[in-house]
Amino acid sequence: MEDLRIQNVDLEKFENQREHRTEDFTSSKALVVRRGAPFRLSLQLGGRPFNPNTDSLTIKIMLGRLYVMMPVTFSTKVSTSHWKAYMDPRGLNPQRPSIFIFSPATSSVGGYKFELCLYTQNGQRKCTYGKFILLCNPWCREDAVYIPFEDQREEYIQSDSGLLFMGTPMNLAARPWSFDQYEPGILETCLSLLQISPQHQKNRRLDYQNRGNPIYIGRVVSAMINSEDDRGVVKGNWSSNFSQGVNPSLWTGSRDILRQWAQSGYSPVKYGQCWVFAAVMCTVMRAFGIPCRVVTNFNSAHDTNGNLVIEEYYTETGRKLNHSRDSIWNFHIWVECWMTRRDLGYGMDGWQVLDPTPQERSKGVFCCGPAPVKAVKDRRIDLFYDIPFVYAEVNADVHTIIVSDGRVLGYSNDTERVGSFICTKAVGSPRPQNITRDYKYIKSPTSTLRSRSSTLSEDSTSTRGPSKGVAVLLVLDKAPVAGEPIRFTVKAINKQSIAKMVKVHLNAQAKEFNHSPSDTIWENHSVIQLAPMEAKVIQQQILPAQYEDVIGDNLINLAVVLEDMNSQERVLASEEFNIASPQLTIEVANEDSIVANKEQTATVIFTNPFSYPVSGVLTVSGAGLIQDRVRFRMSPLRPGGRAEQHITFIPTMAGTKMLQADLSLKKINSTIRGFKMVFVSRA
Repeated sequence: MEDLRIQNVDLEKFENQREHRTEDFTSSKALVVRRGAPFRLSLQLGGRPFNPNTDSLTIKIMLGRLYVMMPVTFSTKVSTSHWKAYMDPRGLNPQRPSIFIFSPATSSVGGYKFELCLYTQNGQRKCTYGKFILLCNPWCREDAVYIPFEDQREEYIQSDSGLLFMGTPMNLAARPWSFDQYEPGILETCLSLLQISPQHQKNRRLDYQNRGNPIYIGRVVSAMINSEDDRGVVKGNWSSNFSQGVNPSLWTGSRDILRQWAQSGYSPVKYGQCWVFAAVMCTVMRAFGIPCRVVTNFNSAHDTNGNLVIEEYYTETGRKLNHSRDSIWNFHIWVECWMTRRDLGYGMDGWQVLDPTPQERSKGVFCCGPAPVKAVKDRRIDLFYDIPFVYAEVNADVHTIIVSDGRVLGYSNDTERVGSFICTKAVGSPRPQNITRDYKYIKSPTSTLRSRSSTLSEDSTSTRGPSKGVAVLLVLDKAPVAGEPIRFTVKAINKQSIAKMVKVHLNAQAKEFNHSPSDTIWENHSVIQLAPMEAKVIQQQILPAQYEDVIGDNLINLAVVLEDMNSQERVLASEEFNIASPQLTIEVANEDSIVANKEQTATVIFTNPFSYPVSGVLTVSGAGLIQDRVRFRMSPLRPGGRAEQHITFIPTMAGTKMLQADLSLKKINSTIRGFKMVFVSRA
C-alpha cells in the first residue's frame, strides 16, 4: 500500500472566519482569525489511512523569526496562555482529519506562517505550509481588548463607517467617513504599517514580542499615522496651500489614503488635519481588532507652556489678534481605544485617548497616549501616557485681554469654555453622544472679578461680559444656516444710576478651526445713550452676500466691545460659530428590502440655497455598496433650483452600510455632503 502523505491543507476559510467574526475580510487572500479562540485546518491525506498509534503530526507557528513548535495531540484541553494543536478523537476521519489550533489571548498581532509535518511509522517526514493573519479578540474575556456589550463590538470593531463631528457645539456638522477596513488590501497595508515602524526596524524580535499588547500597538500606530518621525501615512498641513496634494477636507474615507501610501512605497500622503489623522487611525485599530471610536473635543486648548492658561487678545474695536503661541482650536479630533491597563493598576481600564495628530512629542516621538480617560478626569498626571497634555486640552482657562497701543484696557477669565462639549457617534445611531462628563467634573458657572473688566461666562449661544458700570450680552438668534441672514442680538446694560453714552463696536472675522481669525468680513460701529439702569436691545444681521466666502469648514468670530465714553471702561462679549452648510438628500428605493448582490437604485437631491448659480462635481461612494466611487458633473443650477441624480449600485457585503455623496462646488471653496445608512440583508 502506498505510504501516507499530505495532499492538501484546507484552511476552511469561510467557516473559520464566520466563527471568528472576520467574514467581512473576504478580499484578504490569507485566513484571518482572532486570538484566544481555536481555528480548524482540514487535511487531505493520500495513501493509507492515518494511524494515530504509529503516525504523528507537529506544527510550527512562525512570526518573523519567533516560533513555537508543538505536537498535535488528542487532548482538547487548552490553556489560555499557551499555543495548542489538537485533533478531536471523537470525530477523527483517517483520510481527512481536522486539526484545531488555539492561540493565547496575549498572542501578537501579525501575519503568521505555519509548517505542518507528518511523521510516519517508517520514519518519513512530509511537510506542508500555510499562512494566517491573527487579530485581537474583543469577544474573548481573557483578551486585553475585551469589551462586554455586543452593540459596542458592532459599532467599535465591525462597523466600517461613521461620523466625525465638527463645527461648533451649537451648530454640529456631522461629516460622514468610510473607515474601509474591509476593502481589498487595507488589512495588509495596516500590517505593513507595523512592519516599517521604527520599532520594528530597530529590533524586529522585540517588536514581534510586544505586539500582543494593545498599549504598545496604540503608541506605534499613533506615531505611524503622522509622518513627522518616520515613513508615516499622512503629512499634516495647516496652511491654506494644498497645491502639492489634496485638501484635507476632500478626503471622504481611509481607503484612498492607505492605498496611496502603500502604492507609493510608503511615502506620506499629502495632506491631513486632525480629523484625517484620527479617522485613519480608527481604521487601523478596528482592523487589528481593537475597539476604537473617533472623539471630538470642542474648544480644544493647545497649551504650549503647560500653565493651563490660554490668552486671547482683542483690539478696542472687537478685532481678534494673533498675539499668543497658545491657541484654542474650535474643535480637535482624536480617538479612544478600549483596553485594560494592567500597567497602571486598578481603575484605569476602559477608554484610552490616543492622538495621532502631531502636536507635542511623547518620549521623543510625535504621538500621544494611551491616556486613560479616567486619569484625565482625575488629573492623575503621575500615570502613563501624556495625561498632562490631554488634561490641558479639556481644562485650560481662557484669559481675554482688550489692548490698545500696548496698554491693557480690559481683562477677563473664562473657566468653562475649553472642553465645553466632548462627543462621539452614538452606538447604532447617527447622533452625537455627549461624553464630556467622562473627561471632567462639570462645574457650575463661576465669576471672578479681575482688573478693569470681569469674568466672561459662556453657554452654547452667548457670551456675557458683566462689569461695574456697563455689561454686554451677545446672543445668536438661531444657529446660522447657509443662504439666510445671520441674526443676532446685542444687549447693552447700564448698571449704574447715571445716564451713559456708550460706543458699540461690532466685528466679524473669518477663521479656520485651528487658527486665529484673519480678515474682517463685516463690522458696525455706533454710539447709543443708556438711561440710568437701562438695558437696551440692538438687533443686527449679517447678510448672505457678506459671509458666503465663509461657507464650508471655516467659521466666524463675532465680537462686541462696549466702551463707556466717560469712564473709558470696556467690556467684551464674543461668539465663534460655523454656518450650517446645505445638505444633500439621498433617497434609496425599497430601502427596507435591500439584498446583497442585487441591483439597487438611489437618488441624490440638491437644492441651491445660494444667491447665485452653482455647478460642480458630485461623487457617490460607499464601502460594501459601490466598488469604486462614481462621479457626475452638475450643470449650473439657478438660485433655489433643484437637481436630482439617479444612481444604481450592487451591494457586496451584508450589514449596516453608509452611502455617501459629496458635491464639490466650483464657484466657492465648499463641499456639500450627505449620507444615508442602509441595511443590507444576506442573499
